[in-house]
Amino acid sequence: MRKINVFIIIFLAMFFIARAEVKLPHIFGDNMVIQRDKTVKIWGWADKGEKVSVSFLQQTKSTKADKAGNWSVTLQATAYGGPYTLKVSGKKNEIVLNNVLVGDVWLCSGQSNMEMPVNGWGKVYDFEKEIANANYPEIRHFLVEKNISDKPLDDMNGVWKVCSPQTVSEFTATGYFFARKLYQELGIPIGILHSSWGGTGIETWTSAGTFDQLPQLFRDQYKDKDIKGDFETFKKENNNSPNAYYSLLYNAMINPVIQFSIKGAIWYQGEHNAGQAYNYRTLFPTLIKDWRAKWGDDFPFYWVQLANYMAKDNEPAESGWAALREAQTMTLSLPNTGQAVITDIGDGADIHPRNKQDVGLRLALIALNKTYGKKSVVYSGPTFKSMEIKGNDAVITFDNIAKGLVCTNKYGYVEGFAIAGADNKFHWAKAYIEGNKVVVSSDKVAKPVAVRYQWSNNPDVNLFNSEGLPAGAFKTDEH
Repeated sequence: MRKINVFIIIFLAMFFIARAEVKLPHIFGDNMVIQRDKTVKIWGWADKGEKVSVSFLQQTKSTKADKAGNWSVTLQATAYGGPYTLKVSGKKNEIVLNNVLVGDVWLCSGQSNMEMPVNGWGKVYDFEKEIANANYPEIRHFLVEKNISDKPLDDMNGVWKVCSPQTVSEFTATGYFFARKLYQELGIPIGILHSSWGGTGIETWTSAGTFDQLPQLFRDQYKDKDIKGDFETFKKENNNSPNAYYSLLYNAMINPVIQFSIKGAIWYQGEHNAGQAYNYRTLFPTLIKDWRAKWGDDFPFYWVQLANYMAKDNEPAESGWAALREAQTMTLSLPNTGQAVITDIGDGADIHPRNKQDVGLRLALIALNKTYGKKSVVYSGPTFKSMEIKGNDAVITFDNIAKGLVCTNKYGYVEGFAIAGADNKFHWAKAYIEGNKVVVSSDKVAKPVAVRYQWSNNPDVNLFNSEGLPAGAFKTDEH
C-alpha cells in the first residue's frame, strides 16, 4: 500500500509540474515564418493566472493566463528579415524558437492536386532536377497532419521545415512552385502553411456555424447521419471519411490556425464537387467569406480552375466539369480574388496532372500583380467580354488580351468553340482571330444565338494572349 501511495504522489507531482509548463500550439516552432507588416498574435496555455512573457526582436509582451489556462499577446508589425529567435517564458520553463523568419505566409489548401507532393505519389515533371535545385532556405513549409473532428480544435500536429533537396519532396508541389516564384521576384521569406486532403469536398472545409446558415438543401446529403453521439463510433461507421459530415476538416485542420497571421490563401479543389456545380456557386464564395471572417482579414484568395480531364467529346455535350469551372469563374465577383486557368496543361488520362510548375507560376502571377502591386505582370489569359451577332457569325470580344490574341494551331483555326441557334442545339464551330476578336460560325447554324467555349470535360485549347496564358471557358446561354 505504501508503494502504491508513493507512486500516486510521484504521478500527481509530475502531472502538476507538466501543467505548470507554458505550452505553445504546434504552429509555433523552429524554422517558422511570422507574417510581416501585420500585428502577430502569439498564444498558448499555462496554469491559471500564470505570468507569461514573449520576447521577439526589441519587443517583450507579458500577460497572465485566464481561468481556463489560455493566454495570448500581440506583437507589433515588423518588416521582413531574419533569422531571429523568439522566446516564451513562464514560471517553470522557457521555450526558445530558433531560425525564425519574418516574411509572407500563404495558406495552401484543397484536395489532392494541392496535396500532391513534388515527389512521392505525385512526381511532378523533372522532379529529380527540381529536388536537386531546391536550395531555398528562406522558403519554409508547414504540413498540417491529417485529422478530422466534430468540434473545433485548438491545435494540430505538424512541423516547419526549411526548403532543401532533403526536404522538398514532401512539400505541396503547387504551393512550392508558387512560393519559389514569389521568392525569386521579391526576395522575401515565404512560409507555406499546407492544409489539404485528397478527395475532399468543399463542405468539410467550411465551418459549421457558416454552413448551418445555408438553405436546408445543402445539408440534405447529411440528413441520415448523426454525430451528436460518440464521435469515435461515428468515425468507425464512416471509415474515418473527412466527407462524412460537413466541417470535419475545418474543425481539425483550419480552426487551429485562424489566429495565425497570414498574407493570403491559395486553393486547389473542385473535382469532388463537379457533380453539384450549381451548388458550388454558393458553396465556394461561402467558404471564402467564412475563412476571411474567421481570420478577421479580407486577405487575398486565389484558386486553380479545374484542369482538362477525361475523354474528349465527339459532339458538344453538357459537362459537370465545365459547369464547375463556370462556378469558379463566377466567384471572381468577390473582391481580392483571382483564378489560374490550366485547361491547356492538364492530362486527360490523369486527374493529377504532373505539370505543377505552371500551376504555381500562374497563381504567383496573380499574386505579383494583385497583391504585390507589380501591375506590369500579366496574370490572366483572355476572358469573355461580349458577343455581337453579325449575320451568320458570332463575334466575340475579350478582355485581358495583353498585346493581342494568339492561336497556336498552325492552320490558324481556334478550337474548342461550339455555336447554337434558337433550338439551343450546339455544333462544333469554325473560329478564327480577326484583329483582337474571334469570329465564330457553323454551316449548320444560320442564325446563331449562343456560343460556348471550352464547354467540355477535356476541351481543346489553343487560344492564348501574347503572354502565353490561355483563354478561360465561358458560355453565353443560360441553359
